[in-house]
Amino acid sequence: MKKYIMPSLKLTLVLLIICAVIYPLLIAGIARFAPGGGGGEKLMLNDRVVGYAHVGQKFTEDRYFWGRPSAVGYNAAGSGGSNKGPSNPDYLKTVRDRIDSFLVHNPTVQRGQVPSEMVTASGSGLDPDISPNSALIQVARVAKARSLPAEKLRRLVQQYTETPWFGPAHVNVLKLNIGLETLQQKYRT
Repeated sequence: MKKYIMPSLKLTLVLLIICAVIYPLLIAGIARFAPGGGGGEKLMLNDRVVGYAHVGQKFTEDRYFWGRPSAVGYNAAGSGGSNKGPSNPDYLKTVRDRIDSFLVHNPTVQRGQVPSEMVTASGSGLDPDISPNSALIQVARVAKARSLPAEKLRRLVQQYTETPWFGPAHVNVLKLNIGLETLQQKYRT
């Protein structure tokens, strides 16, 4: 038994140094080259931080584009999904309530046109992106609330649509709403 203790302790020490010291320092060094220097990509409006690019936020006013619902109230400290299956009665009621609310705020949209991502929470509860279709379906509501031409808002959605090399096109809701605020300020002057 004695011959196994020393190699085990040495292996434990080596793995501890690799996993608890070298690897975190390596990742922190690589993160320095990411947008925001590893501290998150801060988004600004009028010289003030309004959020982070990769963390969803709650928008409920008709004058803003809405993002995906969150099962955790957009709490970045406790991200996660609802863990309720698609046949769970509570989950189905929540989705029906979200559809009804979406239709009340978007009267030009038919029930069958509501994008599923607008009424179902993401796995993390912090998804900052929606599909271009989900943004475009909200244009009529936002245009009416802000007294802006719908065509200008459709162009704004196209401007903020990101098409990555892999995966579907998406729109960052916070970036879009910052662009919306900027457009509104220009439109007033």
